Amino acid sequence: MKMVCIVQARMGSSRLPGKVAMDILGKTMLERVIDRALAIDHIDQVVVATSSKPADQRVASLAQKLGVPCFRGSESDVLDRYYQTAEAYRANAVVRITADCPLLDPQISSLVVRRFLEIRPDYCANTLERTFPRGLDTEVVSIQALETSHREATESPDREHVTRFIWRQPQKFTLLSVRGSDDNSNHRWTVDTPEDLEFVKKIYRHILNTPHGERAFHGSDKILALLHKHPDWVDINASIEQKSV
Repeated sequence: MKMVCIVQARMGSSRLPGKVAMDILGKTMLERVIDRALAIDHIDQVVVATSSKPADQRVASLAQKLGVPCFRGSESDVLDRYYQTAEAYRANAVVRITADCPLLDPQISSLVVRRFLEIRPDYCANTLERTFPRGLDTEVVSIQALETSHREATESPDREHVTRFIWRQPQKFTLLSVRGSDDNSNHRWTVDTPEDLEFVKKIYRHILNTPHGERAFHGSDKILALLHKHPDWVDINASIEQKSV
């Protein structure tokens, strides 16, 4: 089985334009995410999927600089972009990661991938029942389910949000939820606002001043322990509301 991790990235963002190219202590956000995606077990290839809009040439150039393939497609029909990327790279299953999650935990993502490989559902994710911090989101979908949704999904939200058509139909697709032992879903580690970026930079500032640097902090448990020592850091972006799907 060829497992392709597709990192969804574009320069457009209503609340923080250009966020994927913003600097996080010496590396762009996209580079931070790719570093972590490359550490996920059982991944055969990491590919960046962006739009064909001229503004997203920046994303394509960043991917090229990092030595990661980039596929360009529709800006609004993200489902089509994902499906075409999966087809182009002959994926049997796709791991969906977004480029605004620079604290992605490869260990948690690897757990989701392993569960998919063990059970072989149509769709496996740690987002069906949230227990992990927002920003560790990892979804795995079979090429058959992705093809079905690409063919049958007609509603605009289902085309914009890649897996919505699948996880809203448990009677049609087999869904597998991956939960953590504790509920840490109140934590917000994704980047969609200046406050989110400030929070992430504070975490990275600590990480990069620690022996062994970022590698030592790939595990989200260490970040949770750090926040337990600095509860005021959580307040930086605690009031930010996630945009609804």
